[in-house]
Amino acid sequence: MKKVSCIFIVDDDPITVFGIKKMLKSVADCKDIQIFQNGKEAYDALIERQNLGKPIPEVIFLDINMPIMDGWDFLDEMIELNITEHVVINMITSSIDPLDYKKWADFKDRCPYILNFKNKPIFKIEPNDLGCITAAS
Repeated sequence: MKKVSCIFIVDDDPITVFGIKKMLKSVADCKDIQIFQNGKEAYDALIERQNLGKPIPEVIFLDINMPIMDGWDFLDEMIELNITEHVVINMITSSIDPLDYKKWADFKDRCPYILNFKNKPIFKIEPNDLGCITAAS
């Protein structure tokens, strides 16, 4: 089980949030799991944590399509914050639009964080979703 200081789940779908939280219990030891309904709430919390010297989330599950500020906008803003800590961002979506995958690939090229792409529904949280490096067999 991986020890994680802070996890953000940014998704407006309560069923997805419930599922991620339930799956995290078996793979991560984390006492600080924050839930946000949109990217704006998560971004504001991220800035507040940074200003107060609190740990930046090591892992973020980030929905692409949300009201107010979507996942892409959140990611754009987060990149501008120049956070130097190791962060794993799992972009999650129910979209089947190939343009979303292309957009993710473009972000991956310019994003200083580990950026994964996961389709909903999520059935399992993999070690690389938490930043665990597994040796190739």
